[in-house]
Amino acid sequence: MVAAILLGLVGVFVAVTGMKCMKCMEDDQVKKMRMAVFGGVIFIIAGLAALVATSWYGNRVARAFYDPFTPVNTRFEFGSALFIGWAAASLAILGGAFLCCSCPRRETSYPPTRGYPKNAPSTGKDYV
Repeated sequence: MVAAILLGLVGVFVAVTGMKCMKCMEDDQVKKMRMAVFGGVIFIIAGLAALVATSWYGNRVARAFYDPFTPVNTRFEFGSALFIGWAAASLAILGGAFLCCSCPRRETSYPPTRGYPKNAPSTGKDYV
């Protein structure tokens, strides 16, 4: 869980560097977008680390609860911290996926748009 928190902080700093509103690296937009995508990948890894840690502890709680040799007064149940951990992990993965979707496209499948032709101003004698 500590690794997930540290990776999340690193992901925040990397993703903030790649945001469009930041002045850092504003001369090259492609590198800026790649930094945002790299921050998204770090967020996905942090979310997976949090998911593994939370699920691992949830598995320990479930196995201890159903163990017949565990005394009844020392059995744990799923608490709110586990549910918050699962929600945080899923939101980190979702946020990282959204950041990864912001990568620039290499080429488009449709032709470039053409502007409308400019008409010459009317002299007023076009009616008849």
